[in-house]
Amino acid sequence: MKPVIFSLAGESLSEDERAFFAEADPAGYILFARNIRDRTQLRRLTDDLRTIHGRDRLAILIDQEGGRVARMKPPEWPAFPAWGAFDALYEKAPISAIEAARANAEAIGLMLAEVGITVDALPLLDIRQPDTHEVIGDRALGGEPLRVAAMGRAVLEGLEAAGVAGIVKHIPGHGRARVDTHKELPRVEASAGELATDIAPFKALAWNHMAMTCHIVFTAWDAERPASLSPTVIENVIRGEIGFDGLLISDDLDMKALQGDPADLAAAVVAAGCDIALNCWGRLDEMERTVEKLDEMLPISRDRLGRALDKPQKSGDKEAFAALIDKRDRLLSLA
Repeated sequence: MKPVIFSLAGESLSEDERAFFAEADPAGYILFARNIRDRTQLRRLTDDLRTIHGRDRLAILIDQEGGRVARMKPPEWPAFPAWGAFDALYEKAPISAIEAARANAEAIGLMLAEVGITVDALPLLDIRQPDTHEVIGDRALGGEPLRVAAMGRAVLEGLEAAGVAGIVKHIPGHGRARVDTHKELPRVEASAGELATDIAPFKALAWNHMAMTCHIVFTAWDAERPASLSPTVIENVIRGEIGFDGLLISDDLDMKALQGDPADLAAAVVAAGCDIALNCWGRLDEMERTVEKLDEMLPISRDRLGRALDKPQKSGDKEAFAALIDKRDRLLSLA
C-alpha cells in the first residue's frame, strides 16, 4: 500500500484509472463534485473502488462540511448550514448548540454512509481570529478554544454514530492565516505563547484517529518550512505538544501555498512525518509520478489507518435522518 490518497477524473473509473489504482494500491481516495451525480451513481463508484482493493473499509474521503464547502449538493441531497450558525446558538444556549452540532454531524454521516463514503474531512478546529482571511470564516466552530473543542467533540461523536470517521483539521491551526493557502503561503508571526491558544482544541481532541495538516509557516516553530513539510512542527508540536498519535494526512499538495511538483511534495510530506500525502486532482500522469516517488506505507501508518476505519457503518435510515434534521432545526431556531 502506498501512503497517498488520490482522486479521480470523473463520475466513473476509466480503464486506465482502474488498472493504475489496482497496481498502485493507494491508501484511499477523496471525492469531489466532479465525481458526483446522484445516489445510484455515487454508490456504484464507491463500491467499484472497494472492489479494486477487496477492502470493505476502504478510506473514501469527502469534504462535506456544510455551508460553502459541500461536494454533495441539492437537489439530490439537502443543504446543510455553515458551522457559524451553531456558534451563534452557543452564545445563547451552549448545551443546545452542542446537541444541534451532534445531530447535524450524524445526519451528514448517515448521508455519506448511504453512498459508501467512510471519512469526512470535518470538524475544523481552527480558532476564528479577527482580521484574517475569510477562507475559514463561518466554517469555524468559534473563536474560543473550549467552545471549539466542545463543538468539535460533538461533531466527531455525531459522525461516529453513523460509522463515519472524522478528520480534525487544520492541525496545528489555520485561524491566524491572512492569505488563502489555495493561492499563496501564509506566514504566521505569533509567538509560541500565542499559538498555545490555537493548538488547545487539537490537544483536547488529540484522541481522534485522523488529522489533516495545514500549509502555513509558523515562525515561532519553524521559520523556513510550512507545517506539512516541517519535521520540527510534526514531531515537536503535532506529535509532541499536542500529543496526536493518529493518522496524519497532509492538506492537498497542489495548493499554491506549496512550491514544486506534487509528486516530489508527496515524498517530502511523508519524509517530514505525515502518514499520508493528499493529491486531489485526479491527473493520471501526476499520480503515476507520485507512486514512483513513494516507498511502501510504514507499518505504524497502516495500523493508524486501520484504527481510524474501525467503525461499522449504519445502513440508510430515512426516518432517523429526518429526525436528526428536525432536531437540529428546532435547536437552531433558538438563536
